[in-house]
Amino acid sequence: MREGSCSGEPCPSSPCGARPFGPATSVGGLARGAKVPRVKIEPPSRPPVRIRAVGRALPEHYAGQETLIAAFRDAWAGAHFNPERLEELHRAVQVSGRYLALPLAAYRELTSFAQRNEAWTRAAVDLGEAAIRDALRQAGLSPADIDHLFFVTTTGIATPSIDARLVNRLGLRRDVRRSPLFGLGCAGGAAGISRASDWLAAFPDQVAVLLSVELCSLTLQRDDLSIPNIIASGLFGDGAAAVVLTGGHREQGSAEGGPAVVATGSAFYPDTERVMGWDIVESGFKVVLSAQVPEVVRQNVRADVDAFLAKSGLDRSAIRHWIAHTGGPKVLQTFESALELPEGALARSWRSLKETGNLSSASVLFVLGELLASDEPVKGDRGLLMAMGPGFCSELVLLQW
Repeated sequence: MREGSCSGEPCPSSPCGARPFGPATSVGGLARGAKVPRVKIEPPSRPPVRIRAVGRALPEHYAGQETLIAAFRDAWAGAHFNPERLEELHRAVQVSGRYLALPLAAYRELTSFAQRNEAWTRAAVDLGEAAIRDALRQAGLSPADIDHLFFVTTTGIATPSIDARLVNRLGLRRDVRRSPLFGLGCAGGAAGISRASDWLAAFPDQVAVLLSVELCSLTLQRDDLSIPNIIASGLFGDGAAAVVLTGGHREQGSAEGGPAVVATGSAFYPDTERVMGWDIVESGFKVVLSAQVPEVVRQNVRADVDAFLAKSGLDRSAIRHWIAHTGGPKVLQTFESALELPEGALARSWRSLKETGNLSSASVLFVLGELLASDEPVKGDRGLLMAMGPGFCSELVLLQW
């Protein structure tokens, strides 16, 4: 018999004389050549990732919007611009005042990007520490419990990054994982929750903390009298927020705390890079803020939300709590109309916008923190956390209590 052939006769080279597999033999009761049925193996179910607490920190310095309008009018005195237009734009954003990283008078002393970024680094570490400690206290955990620290920002740069500096400040473990994420803008808070929950799905016995620090006041371009810069100078504020998330196995044996992260989603809109972002110039971050932002939101948010919820077998009527980033009056109005939201659905977002301005990536986390601090959610409620930012893109997180 030729090597490698098989005649179906007992194999002389086999120590037992066994007949090799042939047309008349079977494996597991199936004739050779028969189609083996596919068996779907479901992965073992595990308890969900949960948001345990949201900590918030605001700078000690505060200025009312009228005080800020007067300061900008004074700073731009003599420049070729219409001061009445400045006041009109600042009042139109419906912000009553903002917290500032520095005393108002100190901003005059910052004449270079290097000086502003150095001030950003110092303030970011202080506010970041305060937000994390607040979140850990609420969750009943300590810094030593943190396994992975995620950090998002869009308003400053530092190497070592702010999260690295907080390892020393907070006394985190030497084996803590760190993931600094830059440039997601207002979408960063929602994206950070998504990335942290992805990690905890893979490592369900761990604790992750998401920290967002945004000090928008330190990005202001003093010599830029463009409409986008004037709007940004009236809209954006400073603040930090931290979210404690725990993996499903970490929850076992203890009382459930906070909503479960049921699903996360992202949507990127091609060819929209100039809708929002920064131009990096010699003096630092120069804002890119297109008047198209509300229109981009209107064209996309309804279809994105509906498609995202449909993957979980839901529609908008299943959502009781809407947690939207405070993008500005036109963005919030577009959310309300495009999604056909009931009256008052975004009340917390409107209130946060008025009280602190748009805190970029931290804004949606402040709104989430306000919701968690209330007694409004009850067991079984669903919430949708949503934010949009540079890219242009959106981030969605489905929650259930």
